[in-house]
Amino acid sequence: MSSFIYGLCAATSAVCAGMLLGAYRQSKYRLLLWSGLCFVGLAANNVVLVLDKVVLPDVDLSSPRLFVALIAMTVLLYGLIWDTE
Repeated sequence: MSSFIYGLCAATSAVCAGMLLGAYRQSKYRLLLWSGLCFVGLAANNVVLVLDKVVLPDVDLSSPRLFVALIAMTVLLYGLIWDTE
């Protein structure tokens, strides 16, 4: 059951990323770009989670998973602080 939930989380993050980046293409509002890129990173984080917990349970992928999440949040933080319109 947990692998199903992990997969749903990855799919939800990917759908959110697609919707945000699609809205950015239409409106060119840059906060949508940074949010979409953050959700791309969060989707990648969830894919690494599935690899860590389901596919490769004997291999510890917690450090790469946390690094991907850190990069995703850093992208959003950059967009919120330094990108002004």
